[in-house]
Amino acid sequence: MRMRKKPNLIPRMERCADYQIKDPRDWRGRWRELFDPQAALRLELGCGKGRFTCETAAAEPEVLFVAVERVPDAMVIAMERAKAMGLRNVRFIDADVADLRDYFAPDEVERIYINFCDPWPTNRHAKRRLTHPDFLERYRDVLRDGGEIHFKTDNRGLFEWSLFQFPKAGYELREVTRDLHAGGIQGIMTDYEEKFHNLGTPINRCVGVKLHREPLPVPEAPAEGAEETPGAGRD
Repeated sequence: MRMRKKPNLIPRMERCADYQIKDPRDWRGRWRELFDPQAALRLELGCGKGRFTCETAAAEPEVLFVAVERVPDAMVIAMERAKAMGLRNVRFIDADVADLRDYFAPDEVERIYINFCDPWPTNRHAKRRLTHPDFLERYRDVLRDGGEIHFKTDNRGLFEWSLFQFPKAGYELREVTRDLHAGGIQGIMTDYEEKFHNLGTPINRCVGVKLHREPLPVPEAPAEGAEETPGAGRD
């Protein structure tokens, strides 16, 4: 469902400007300078109205949270929420998840949250799913070894499909559950999550842990003056 346009969006964004990073490329490799050089750095991809990011940041004030959101009408609500709560450890960026490697350096991120992303249910749109191996490989480039992806969704089909994708991209699956809140509320909910939990929809959750993987060897360039035989090495 498309979000309704917010009145006075620009002045509202301007009033929360301290929370928005306009060009995240400028902070690649040095995000912690915004808060604490020793802080852990965590990302939320698609933060929506910011309930999860802000409440998690309030519960863990020693951690720096960067929330990615492409819809300004949602992000302004998230930033207003952070400002009203007086949070110092949250920043927001309007950025494409596919370009994370342009915004964050290798091993810079400790944890990534993916909460209730678009399931893109048709096969022809599978590559747009944020748990597609192409995206999971991109996340590897910014996560440290042992870093985690925390994934939640109400869409059972997307969840079961995703469980096969994490190992393909070099992640170990942990804490897999198909009914997160069966024994009572677990952790901080998003607004969307609370709505569907109250309707009786089970919430699926897993954690993918990045395993160390040796980089592929770089082929050596042929010696100067050497000639290649066309087709050599082919069957």
